[in-house]
Amino acid sequence: MSFLVYVTAPDEALALSLARTLVGEGLAAGVNIVPGARSIYRWRGQVHDAEEHLLVAQVSRAALPAFEAAVRRLHRYEVPCMVAVPIEAGFGSFLDWIRENSHPPAPADD
Repeated sequence: MSFLVYVTAPDEALALSLARTLVGEGLAAGVNIVPGARSIYRWRGQVHDAEEHLLVAQVSRAALPAFEAAVRRLHRYEVPCMVAVPIEAGFGSFLDWIRENSHPPAPADD
């Protein structure tokens, strides 16, 4: 099974950095960046209204834990918005592409 992982970023620079790193490290097969998302949310008792960039990443089940760890490490938000939605069905070749191009990091040699 693979996932579409929804992540938000406060600006284009972070969105591009996250996408390039996640794809570059093989943790996501691809990432779509959608600028101009407007988020209304509650944080620390106050309502905020912010422009954000939405990232939609294609991630295999095997890569998901490392993907989440990378987002936590690289993101500026204390609690980044990150939700993995399972892909129940889709074009078989596309789903194969996700699995083939999204994998956990290789173990380090000692």
